[in-house]
Amino acid sequence: MDPSLNPVSIHYAIKKETWRRTVVLSFQSLGVVYGRLSTTPLYAFGSIDPSNIKSGEQIYELFSFVLWTLTTIPLLKYAFIVLKADDNGEGGTFALYSLLCRRVNVGLLPSDISATELMHQEEGTPTKMKVESRARRAIGRYKSSHYLLLLLALLGSCLIICDGILTPALSILSATSNLRRSLSQLAPLFTSSEKSRQSVDKYLKKYIPVPVACAILICLFMLQRYGTNRIGIIFAPIVIVWLMFICGFGLYNIVHHPQILWAISPTYMFRFIKKIDITSWKLLSTTALCIAGSEAMFADLGHFSKRSIKVTFVFLVYPALVLCYAGQAAFFSKHLGTSDDAAHLSESVMHRQLNHIFNILSLFASLVGSQATITASFSIINQCQALACFPRVKVIHTSEKVRGQVYVPDANWMLMVLSLSILIGFHDISVIANATGLAVICGMLVTTCLMSLIIALQWEKTLAFLSVLFLLFFGSIEALYLSSCFLNFLKGAWCVVILSFIFMTIMVSWHYGTVKKYEFDIENKVTVDWLTDLSPGLGVSRVPGIGFIHSNIVTGIPAFFSHFITNLPAFHQVLLLLSFKSLPMPYIPKNERYLIGRIGHKEYKIYRCIVRHGYRDHVRDVNDFEDQIISSIGEFIAREERHHEALVLQEGRMIILGTNGNALVPFVEQRESGEQVTDIENPTTTTRRKKVRFMLPASSPKMNPSVRKELQELVDARESGTAYFLGHSHLKVRKGSNLVKQFLVMAYAFLDRNCREPPIALDIPHAALLEVGMVYTI
Repeated sequence: MDPSLNPVSIHYAIKKETWRRTVVLSFQSLGVVYGRLSTTPLYAFGSIDPSNIKSGEQIYELFSFVLWTLTTIPLLKYAFIVLKADDNGEGGTFALYSLLCRRVNVGLLPSDISATELMHQEEGTPTKMKVESRARRAIGRYKSSHYLLLLLALLGSCLIICDGILTPALSILSATSNLRRSLSQLAPLFTSSEKSRQSVDKYLKKYIPVPVACAILICLFMLQRYGTNRIGIIFAPIVIVWLMFICGFGLYNIVHHPQILWAISPTYMFRFIKKIDITSWKLLSTTALCIAGSEAMFADLGHFSKRSIKVTFVFLVYPALVLCYAGQAAFFSKHLGTSDDAAHLSESVMHRQLNHIFNILSLFASLVGSQATITASFSIINQCQALACFPRVKVIHTSEKVRGQVYVPDANWMLMVLSLSILIGFHDISVIANATGLAVICGMLVTTCLMSLIIALQWEKTLAFLSVLFLLFFGSIEALYLSSCFLNFLKGAWCVVILSFIFMTIMVSWHYGTVKKYEFDIENKVTVDWLTDLSPGLGVSRVPGIGFIHSNIVTGIPAFFSHFITNLPAFHQVLLLLSFKSLPMPYIPKNERYLIGRIGHKEYKIYRCIVRHGYRDHVRDVNDFEDQIISSIGEFIAREERHHEALVLQEGRMIILGTNGNALVPFVEQRESGEQVTDIENPTTTTRRKKVRFMLPASSPKMNPSVRKELQELVDARESGTAYFLGHSHLKVRKGSNLVKQFLVMAYAFLDRNCREPPIALDIPHAALLEVGMVYTI
């Protein structure tokens, strides 16, 4: 295998990047990572009600909060600390949870002891464990801590999805409101009557912002199917022009109102806190929006490199935002009371002609920022689904070079409907801003909690108080803003709680049902002795061909297949028990993806294959997956002699294999009558499934005759045809169960009936697929 094709190797190659490569990545990151953060000036101060501002001095105090919040959270916390906690080049809430699962053994994802041993049995695997410390053992001992960490990871994921719903509505409504004000300024050119101008302004307020924003939102979500790599070509230039524009006018207002520079002193924050009351405390929730989008610096780490993200923020984004907010606050403080729109960023652009350009540019910048949050939602849904925490949805990779760029059609339309509902239902910037602020701060607080555990348990610092210091310092700042956001609970923030509860219910129900099904399979599996020793008594016959038995368990025979044998006593000449196992890490190298072993004696011809994949791997993206499995089994048969003592009659011992073996020689049979298969990712097109056949290599004295005979039997079985056995579950609640358990099982059953079919079934020809129904009483 070429190491350059390994995503993990790619990441570590990027770590040794040159400065030229850093500049390229920094340019690209502007449109993906910083699109949201760069547009926060549109609504951070703009969502403030001027009637709640008592004096211009209070605006200075709020700017001081903005300045130091930008310095402590995005700059200090994310750029210099959190970015170090990458999971093989990947970031985000699930990356932190993944690290904890591997290092502290707190995972609650479907697994058992034997599966864990199989996943980590070889030295040098990506999941090699360190010696457990006392703190690790303490956390791993209590099951309640396992549930708490999983709930934290799921909550963080829910908040990212909520952000993907709220941000498009907020950003685009803010931009269209600026457009409405621009059109109002043009009204005097067409009418000289004051009454007519008032009528035009009233008409524009009623019919421009919300309807136009809805139309733009629909267009934005319809464009998602083209993928970020296509529609994101112009993102970085737009963000650069936008940052230069707002930075320039920030400097212009600072020069005309230099008193704002005194607000750099933290003493202004202490003045604000000293005379705090309920009204002024609520204002902090709006200033918290200045850091909205900071989470993308860590969540989108897999697309770029640490150095490129740091360089872009330190040398461009951070100074541009500080100058913009300083200029906006200076203008707002000097024009307080002169206009109801004095807090809006567009008002600080004094030149009328440039104001029109600003409004158009802000609309494009809002689209970029919205795109970033929608893409982040797709990524987190993809990760949750890979770790059995989200119902099955179709995931389409939109880029061949960047694996993190995905499109989830089902989630796309769900986000569009919810975002439109928020926009139409609230149609008020300040109300939507309150909800967005709560989602942003809660998400950051979740990251702070998980990161403090990473510092204490994975980094293994000699001084444990460093993790406590991290939690107290950043946690107290975020808790301060969180309390302010909750004061606006009845003014829009409540919708975040409702949305998070809905998504948490979906995720928890799906995870609970998946775990219970797996536990049922473990408890009701049968041994290979049942299949081999009792088969003659049942009159079981062997038929030509290969039978693929898809199972969630990695030891024993699944219950649904024993149910099938009992009622129809026949199975194929070669049996392969196939399991897909997701590990809590982003990628598994292809040369370490397959675990192959034998079940029982050689004459039974029963094999087990475990396909290990990370939460960003998609092992069935190619049509030749079956060919890779057959090739891996052939390589296993050829290499088994070298591991004979360790493998014979021991189902728990297996060989790690890739797809680069040479025990079987594949060749493509060119047939015009080949089977046509509908492309899963693009149903409008059809592809002709290639027919791959295998043959044995030329006779060699190195190959044992018994090995050659078994390989030939495998090839003959493949030529006779293949069949796929899938278990089809029907969940039933055991009598006397509590209401919570009944609700979770009912919710899982409903989601299972209405979500996508299992991915493994999508590429299988219908003529070769056999589903066996089983009732699961839990």
